[in-house]
Amino acid sequence: MSTISVVAGCYNEQDNVAELYRRVRAVFESLPAYDYELIFIDNASTDRTVAVLREICAADPHVKVIVNTRNFGHVRSPYHGLLQAGGDAVCSIATDLQDPPELIRDFVAKWEAGYKVVVAVKHQSLERRSMFFVRGLYYRLINRLSDVPLIENFTGYGLYDRIVIDALREVDDPYPYFRGLVCDLGYEHIEIPYVQQRRERGVTKNNFYTLYDLAMLGITNHSKVPLRLATMAGFLLSVIALGISLIYFVLKLMFWQTFDMGLAPLLIGIYFFGSVQLLFIGILGEYIGSIQTQVYHRPHVVEKERINFDVNAVAPPLQLASQGRDDTAAHVDKAVPKRGDAAVLSGPDARNRS
Repeated sequence: MSTISVVAGCYNEQDNVAELYRRVRAVFESLPAYDYELIFIDNASTDRTVAVLREICAADPHVKVIVNTRNFGHVRSPYHGLLQAGGDAVCSIATDLQDPPELIRDFVAKWEAGYKVVVAVKHQSLERRSMFFVRGLYYRLINRLSDVPLIENFTGYGLYDRIVIDALREVDDPYPYFRGLVCDLGYEHIEIPYVQQRRERGVTKNNFYTLYDLAMLGITNHSKVPLRLATMAGFLLSVIALGISLIYFVLKLMFWQTFDMGLAPLLIGIYFFGSVQLLFIGILGEYIGSIQTQVYHRPHVVEKERINFDVNAVAPPLQLASQGRDDTAAHVDKAVPKRGDAAVLSGPDARNRS
């Protein structure tokens, strides 16, 4: 019997985790040929999310929970959860219920048809139209800039074969752009359109900074075009500036007594070129920041506790982030921690993830 792992990242989702569990369980009750595990990875919630998850785990061994020591963000934590899944295929889903869990049935059908990657693509959204429009512009922009074709309106919701998850474990990236990695691996995929629902409970954790961070992560990880544009624009502007300078110089020589340059062109030039320089320095800074993150080689997350992993052990053994880079890791016990134990979660080199 094949096992499907469903991984859901959560932070302060006390009103949604039980409903997500109920709907996922109903899906697999209609798929009796499959066993399943539902893994919640909690980013140190400050409400009753973990307490609700404990109650669910006590009643159903299919549900497993990873609790982080702190909030490691919306990029690293869900990705690490995928790497801990042990099913023959792994499904990633958000806990806010904007992505309908019932699509898992369609995912499994396409997976059985031979597709290694099955992704849900939102062709319509019930969120604010302005936000959906801006997101669409971003997807089209990054697709034009990226070195590999990316999937537009893809948030990470989908199903991935075990071979894809194993390939992700080989990726040495402590701050991965998962949507881009799925495309970068190159496995044949199929898209399933759906309508993204409006959040009914709780408060969205996305704000301008998190959305900007995700946008820049996608651009810096998958394109050198902004750097090339900065170089070409700098050269072009220098040529234009030289041409204007020569024109002013010639005019001044020809009409020495009457030609008055004034302060306006000087001030306009200073502010214009100053703003262009700040823009390009900012672009360069984003790439340098990305390099700095890679050099740190920090683990994706640090676990505080695992719940129910000792009941129905499907997930692979826990391994350290330093494997392959630190010989001392060989002397550390890599067994999956029991309930209540603290452990460092697998990082980019561990052989164990919108």
